[in-house]
Amino acid sequence: MPLIGNEVEAKRLARAIASDLALYNQEKVKQGIENDNFYEVMKDEIGEGKELFLSRLSPEFKQNKSVVQLYERAIADVIIKLAGQRIKSKIW
Repeated sequence: MPLIGNEVEAKRLARAIASDLALYNQEKVKQGIENDNFYEVMKDEIGEGKELFLSRLSPEFKQNKSVVQLYERAIADVIIKLAGQRIKSKIW
């Protein structure tokens, strides 16, 4: 596969990884949101997803510090925001 070197494709990849994390870790996501410790519960999975995300980016594009924020934003938008709409939380 060719490496990604633009923001549009990087966002798409980040959202796809986040979607997979949500799909394959539904119980952990639910537990993390209910107990307000999502990032602790999903630490390993989020880290593995980040490694995959970064491995698919071109070296030049990866040097941009805002690129990592694309992945972090996808986690918030795809998993937390969407799951938070259907899972009761102590803080929401």
